[in-house]
Amino acid sequence: MTSHRKALPTIRIDRCTGCGWCVAVCAPHVLSLQVLGPEAWGPKRSVLHDAAACTGCALCAVRCPFDAIRMERVDAAAIGRQ
Repeated sequence: MTSHRKALPTIRIDRCTGCGWCVAVCAPHVLSLQVLGPEAWGPKRSVLHDAAACTGCALCAVRCPFDAIRMERVDAAAIGRQ
């Protein structure tokens, strides 16, 4: 049986500034900015919150001015099990 692989954005937190450009270009709205840590304020970072709905278009990676997003292939069957 052949496994289907899907490209998903992987965000490098050490490079992400929370600028929001990736969120702005994400047509299926699967990226969002979230505050790091327990406080209601502080630094924000991009987070993939719906991997199953991601189309793998890579617009987020192309738009990121800080090279914080890379597209990585993952087993599509494992996406909903995490």
